[in-house]
Amino acid sequence: MSGVHELVEIKFRLHDGSDIGPNTYSIATSIATLKERILAQWPKEKKNGPRTINDLKLINAGKILENNRTLAECKSPICDFSGMTTMHVVVRAPSAERGTEKRAAKEPKEIKCGCVIL
Repeated sequence: MSGVHELVEIKFRLHDGSDIGPNTYSIATSIATLKERILAQWPKEKKNGPRTINDLKLINAGKILENNRTLAECKSPICDFSGMTTMHVVVRAPSAERGTEKRAAKEPKEIKCGCVIL
């Protein structure tokens, strides 16, 4: 088979153990395209779902896959995409929550003043 037309079957494992897929993809498919498909197929009943592809991370064979790479470029000796491949999906917290955490961490907890009269 020609490398560009080679097909792989992938399912995406969500944090709660449920799956999206399996679906068949060309190994020329970019990781960003996979993330777009996950967004489109994200179960509506799940709360705090991703809003953009930047809210998602795909992990395969212990490696975080970069958006600008293709499936063919992500092949490794550990994962050769033979048979069914399961990729883990990690969702970052919504940006409103992330901003609140950062602001709370930067605020001083308590200011103590001491005065000395000589």
